Amino acid sequence: MSADPEVRAGAVDLLLPTARGRVVAEGSVTTPRSDRSTATRTVLFLLAALALAGSVTAAVRIGTADVGWTDLVRVLGTHLGLDVEPLPPLVDSLVWDLRLPRVLMAALVGASLAVCGTVLQAVTRNALADPYLLGVSSGASTGAVAVIVLGVGASALGVTGGALAGALLSFGLLLALLRRTGLDSVRIVLTGVVVGQLFTALTSLVLMASADADTTRAVTHWLLGSMAPARWNTVAVCAIVTPLGLLAAWLCSNALDGLAFGTDTAASLGIGVRRTRMLLLVVTATLTAVAVATVGAIGFVGLIVPHGVRFLVGPLHRVLLPYAALAGAVFLVWTDALARIAFAPREVPVGVITALLGVPLFLLVLRKRGEL
Repeated sequence: MSADPEVRAGAVDLLLPTARGRVVAEGSVTTPRSDRSTATRTVLFLLAALALAGSVTAAVRIGTADVGWTDLVRVLGTHLGLDVEPLPPLVDSLVWDLRLPRVLMAALVGASLAVCGTVLQAVTRNALADPYLLGVSSGASTGAVAVIVLGVGASALGVTGGALAGALLSFGLLLALLRRTGLDSVRIVLTGVVVGQLFTALTSLVLMASADADTTRAVTHWLLGSMAPARWNTVAVCAIVTPLGLLAAWLCSNALDGLAFGTDTAASLGIGVRRTRMLLLVVTATLTAVAVATVGAIGFVGLIVPHGVRFLVGPLHRVLLPYAALAGAVFLVWTDALARIAFAPREVPVGVITALLGVPLFLLVLRKRGEL
C-alpha cells in the first residue's frame, strides 16, 4: 500500500481556507487525479477494515486451547439466538466470556492509542509524542496502585475505577498548571512530563512503603499492560467512548493539518488555536484514560503506528486518522495473540511484546524516512 504522488510529495505544502472555513490542499478538489486517489483510498480502507475483521476472527481462535471455526460459529450462533447446537459450557465460556471480549478490547484500545498518538504529534509538533505524553497513564497507575495496595475506595471503584480516577486527577492537574501559561506545544510537553514524573514517583512511593512481594508482582503485571481483565462491561464502555473520540478527532482533521505547521500558520488560516488544542487534549486524555484504566499502560502503539501509517498514506489527517485507527487495532490484536502463545501456558504482558516489536519497527520507519 503506497500513497499517491500528490500525498507523498506533501499535499499540505500549501493550505488554503475555503469559503466554509475548511482547510484543504490547493488543487486537491478539482483534479482527475484526486478523484482516482479518493477511489483508491476508499478501496484500501475497505481492505483494511476487512483485514481487521479477519484479524479479530482469527485471534479469537488462538490460544492454549484450540477453538475451531465450527466451534466459533456455534458459540456466536448460540448467543445471537440462532438455531444451533450449543457447545459445552466450558468451551462456550472460553470463547464468549474470555477470548472475544479480550480481542475486541485489543482492537478498541489499539485504535484509541494510535489516534491519540497521531493527534498529539500534530498538536505538539513533536515526532516523539505518544498518548502518555500528558501524564494520564502515570495518574492512572497511581490510582490503580492506591486501590490494589492501600484499598482506597476498593469496594466502590475497583482497579478500573481507581485508575480512571487517577487519570482524570492527573489531567486536571495538567490543565490547572497550563491555565495561566497557555497551551503552546512546548508548555504542553514540559508540563505533561512534570505531571507524569510526579505521579510515577507517587506510585513508586506507595509500592515501596506498603506493598508486599506478591502485590508488587501483581501491580507490575498490570503496569505493563494486559488484555486479560477485559470483560463485556469494560468492552461496552470502550465501545462507546472510542468511536466518539475518534469522530471528534476526525472532525478536527483540517485544524490538525494547520496545527502541524505551527501556531502562527494555524491562526492565519482562521483556526481557533487555543480552543482547538483544548478540545483535542480533552479527547486524547479521555481516550487514553479509558484505555489505561481497563488494560494498563501499553507503550509504543501510539508512537510507531502513526509514523508508519503517515509514511504510507501521507500527512493529511482526514486520511491519516482512519487508517491509523485500523492499523493500531490490527497491530494490537495480533500483538495480544502473540503475548498469549509466545510462552504458553505463561502469559506475557502485552506491553512487553509491543516494546520488543516497537523498537525495531520504529527504527525501520526512521530509516525509510531518511532520518536514521
